[in-house]
Order: sequence, then structure tokens, then C-alpha cells
Amino acid sequence: MHALLDEATAAAPDAAAVSDGTGRWTYRELAAHSHAVDAWLESRGVGHGDRVLVQVPSTRELVALVYGTARRGAVLVPVNTGMKDFHLRAVIANAEPVLVVADDGAVDRIAALSEAAPVLPLGEVWRDIEALREKEARSGGARVTPDDIAVLVYTSGSTAAPKAVVCPHGRMVFASEAIDLELGYRPDDVVFCRFPISWDYGLYKVLMTAIGRSELVLADGESDLVLLRRIRETGATVVPIVPSLATMICALAEREPRQESRVRMFTNTGAALPKTTADGLRTAFPGSEVVIQFGQTECKRISVLPPRYQDAKPTSVGRPLPGTRAFAVDDEGRELEPGQTGEIVVEGPHVMPGYWRAPEQTARAFRPAPDGGLRLHTGDFGHTDEDGFLYYEGRRDDMFKHKGVRMSTTEIEAAATDVPGIRAAAALAPADDRPLAVFVEGEIDPHVLLRELSLRLEPAKVPAVARVVDELPLTLHGKHDRKELARLLEGTPL
Repeated sequence: MHALLDEATAAAPDAAAVSDGTGRWTYRELAAHSHAVDAWLESRGVGHGDRVLVQVPSTRELVALVYGTARRGAVLVPVNTGMKDFHLRAVIANAEPVLVVADDGAVDRIAALSEAAPVLPLGEVWRDIEALREKEARSGGARVTPDDIAVLVYTSGSTAAPKAVVCPHGRMVFASEAIDLELGYRPDDVVFCRFPISWDYGLYKVLMTAIGRSELVLADGESDLVLLRRIRETGATVVPIVPSLATMICALAEREPRQESRVRMFTNTGAALPKTTADGLRTAFPGSEVVIQFGQTECKRISVLPPRYQDAKPTSVGRPLPGTRAFAVDDEGRELEPGQTGEIVVEGPHVMPGYWRAPEQTARAFRPAPDGGLRLHTGDFGHTDEDGFLYYEGRRDDMFKHKGVRMSTTEIEAAATDVPGIRAAAALAPADDRPLAVFVEGEIDPHVLLRELSLRLEPAKVPAVARVVDELPLTLHGKHDRKELARLLEGTPL
């Protein structure tokens, strides 16, 4: 993985590599810092396969830790700074790190959760690393192979405790290069990343900008109020988004006079982007494109819909990455014909080997492919068309039968966001003690919303309850927090 940085440094040593709120490094400077991190880890006795857990803000220092840990042949475990102690204790127990690097103010709190591994403050660690960099320190060298684990990415998923996707060097590099073939990062690109490096959406931007010789702007800690201004000030040309972030950008843009910007591309993932929001981005940033992506941490990216196909295939989530396959299968694992709905499965060199120390979960999701290798069973349902493009219909958890009709929360949300004035929507499947419900952000009366939905959906699919909220609750990764939505519905009769 660190070879991507070395190649970028050899090709463009003085080009801007990464910046944050406090400054900027060139590729030469980032590489020097990563070598210093490697040397520091060696001095601490960190060896091949050892886990190094970091819970720090997404800054230049964390990028250097990503590459330096990779050089050492150790395994980085990046954890979101917003992760609560209840889950962090489980992650530490599962990963068994040999050391933990934490934000200075969190050391005592995290030390109470880590019985074996020392917990070190980032400020102290970085002083040591800077001293090594000034000496142009290098480690004694470590042998790293494509099959060695580079990162453990912890995801919440549907389990009570977070589980880690095992991400080897070779598979991460393949995924990054395959995505770049579709997106085409360029040396003059400035990629404005609002997402933490602990999430794979942020983590892979570190690798993809190196492939493109582009600059990565880390903006995870920036205030929402200055978001639009920072996009313009930094000269951002590529802005990765999720629907909630896109909605915020559009709302900010509506309040300000239209200004020139360099943004040429927005890339969406995490959830379906409403057409009205995509149109709002194009209006606020003339000349920009909105690229739809579909993926899971377990293979990073499943498909990308290039802009030139969006008019012809407006409801598709794209075609599989170059060198990979994605298609629908029936309950027996047999590939379905185009147009037939089944579980979406993925094959290719980007499919990760499984979950860390979770053999049962690994066996369910990662199964042998008929022609060798692994087949990832995504838990997502959909179909392909005659051209091999994918169409997402919902997750297994999102699909349900109500009044004898099979449906998904996804199609209800799509219908709601089609109603004028609705910025975002989240549907909640019915349960024993609650009705089918939809929550929206927007200026509309709930009764009017239900009437509009009745014009767009079959009678059985029209929710019994509609709630208008100021802001939809989201998880740390920007997805709908359905547990919080369920709490909002407590006491609502069926």
C-alpha cells in the first residue's frame, strides 16, 4: 500500500499531497514523515502483524500513520473519535493492539479500557516522530507482501458489537486503482474530504489521491457553517458526499449568491442520492458532474455509474469495477437472468478475505466462488440489465412484507424525496408495536405528504404515519439512524 506513496513521491515530489486546518505537506514531506513513523514503531518494538489502534482526528499526522504503519508491516486499526466507550472497549478486546495512540485529552479515558496495551498521547508521539524525521530516520526494513493485512476497518453493521473487515495490502491497492479507472483523479485535482479516515470512504481517499498525484484536503473537523466557503477557498475540484452532506451543501448554497468554483465532480455513496439533491448540486456548481457509487467495506466498491450513462440508466447504481463481477443470485446461489431480482454478489480481487476473528460471520458473507476465489454475499437485493448494469432494490434488512405485499424502505424513501419540498427521507418498516412510517426533512404538512405518497405508491406501501423533522438522525457514517427513528415512534399506535 505504501508503494502508492513512493510512486507518487518519485513522480511529483514537490506536489501538494495532503493539507488540513494547520498546514500542507508535499509528497516528499509526507513520505519523510511516513518513514519516521516506521522508525518510531520499530523503536517501540512493533513488528509484522501487530495491531496499532489509533483514535485521533483526521489530520496530516494520521495520514502519515497510515503509510508508516503499512511500511512496518503492522496493522492499522483506525477508530472514529466519536466511538463511545461501550463499543471501543469491544474493539480493543477484539483487535488486541500492542499500542494505542489517542488524542491527548482522551488518554486517561481510553487507558481505563485497555488493560494490556499502552495508550500514548498523539502530542508526545508526534514530537518523537518529528525528531526522527529531522534525522531522516529509516527503519531497519520490513518485508511486506500483498497478502499481509494493512488495516482493520471496524463497521457497525447489524451486530451488537462492531466487527472488523480484514483489508490486505493487495486488495486495497486493487480496489483503489480500479475505482480510479472510473473516476480519473488528476494531478490538478484537490479532493475535499469531509469524512474521517476511520471510515473506508475517507481512508481510500488517502490511497486514491496518491494514485492521481492529487491533493487531499482533510476537513472532517470543519464547522458545517464554513463548509461551502472552505470548498471554495481550498480550490476543491472533487467532493465526496453522502446524501446528508449533499443536502447541507445545497442548503448553504441557496443562502449565498452563486460564486465561481473549481468543483468538477461530486461522488456519492452510503445511500441513494435524491434526484432533486443531485440537480441542486449541479445548479450550485455549474459544470460539475454527480457520480453515483455503490459499495460495501467488504469489497470497498461494487459499482460506479459514469455520468455519460446517467440519462440512459437513471435508476442504476452503475457497472462493476474493471476486473470484477457483480450480479444477482437466487437462494441456491445460481446466477439470475437480467431483470430477475435476487441477492447481489460480488467476485474479484477487491473482495476482502473476511472479518477479523469472526469465523461464523465470515462464512456467511464470504463464500467460495464456483471458479475459485471468494464470492461476497452482500445482503443487498437487486438485479442487472442486459448491459450488466446493477439496480439496487434494498438491503435484506430493509425489505419486508406488509399487508401481503413485499416492499422495501428504499422505494418508500425514493417516493418521498420525489415530492416537491422534501430534502431527505427515511422510512421505518413496521414491527409488532409500531406502524409503517416515513420521516422527512422539508416544508410540508404530514397529511399532504401522505396524499402525495398515495399518488406514487401502491396502497399497501403508503405509510400509516408521516413525521416532519428539522433534521433526520444519522449514524457516525452519515446513514439513517433507524434505532433513533424507532424511539421517535414509541407510543404511536398501529
